[in-house]
Amino acid sequence: MKIPPLVRMVLSPLSLVYGAYVSLRVFFYEQGWLKRKRLSGIVISVGNLTVGGTGKTPMVIWLAEKFLAEGKRVAILSRGYRGANGSSDEIELMKFRLQDRVAFGVGKDRFASGQRLESRQPVDVFLLDDGFQHLQLARDLDILLVDASRPMGKEWLLPAGRLREPISAMSRAGLLVFTRTENMPGTTEAIAKLREYPVFAAQTRLLGFRRLGGDIKMLPPDATGTGPFLAFCGIGNPQAFFRDLVNWKFTVCGNMAFPDHHRYSASDVLRLQQAAKTADARALLTTEKDEQNLKGIELLDPPVYVAVIDFVVSPEADFMSVLAATVSANRGAAA
Repeated sequence: MKIPPLVRMVLSPLSLVYGAYVSLRVFFYEQGWLKRKRLSGIVISVGNLTVGGTGKTPMVIWLAEKFLAEGKRVAILSRGYRGANGSSDEIELMKFRLQDRVAFGVGKDRFASGQRLESRQPVDVFLLDDGFQHLQLARDLDILLVDASRPMGKEWLLPAGRLREPISAMSRAGLLVFTRTENMPGTTEAIAKLREYPVFAAQTRLLGFRRLGGDIKMLPPDATGTGPFLAFCGIGNPQAFFRDLVNWKFTVCGNMAFPDHHRYSASDVLRLQQAAKTADARALLTTEKDEQNLKGIELLDPPVYVAVIDFVVSPEADFMSVLAATVSANRGAAA
């Protein structure tokens, strides 16, 4: 989010007011003047400090897969941001990846959603999607994601910047994960030296591709051909996706970025087709989130391939060990 200096100066008083509000709100919850509500199952929050993508959805999917592999009954609680009819592009993506193995509760009141799920079936672990600022629901662990490729040191609070909370709010996190460390040489090594802190590095890994409009079957990375490719997406951090494609050695002849959560129209398809033709692209590449916003849209010439990704957390064994120990120690106490 690039804000011109003059606009930032005009908005800075509002940032001060906003910062005072969020700090006071946290203080009231910490003092118990505002009460948290607790579900029966363990609650693990995945969130961040900024607007824009840091990899929350891939992390929630990754955690769900880990807990499912342990035989736990998992539910995901989400507000359904910018969605409709009880869903959103991110929720549909998680449902597509996890199928019917996970229960979903969608709504602004995550406690009420969780209670409804618990009244129908036992839940061992609730994953609270984008939950760091959702203080109403007690959690056993806060996992905070920080995009290593977008330093926050000089960022401003909303609305003059992209910070939801002051950087000092990191102290509330039980686990801190720096994502997209593959884009910042030396980050993984630096994090490894912080052995006394629960800080980890995560990298984005390409699993393969799906053909847009096809089934869940995944194709190997080389099934897309040699390119060149036109990349497009409407996500919180589009440049991260474009950088990933370069890191994965794809020949990209052009890219197009749309607003986050963008729902594609017929005119958008014409723009993409024209851009691909102009750039002599053999195919188009996009994200799983965009796939959900392309439903009902035919884009066959050139074909569109959807990148399927997950996380590599390093060191994974230590992460899982800290996760298990923290959840066990914190069970029954609000974070």
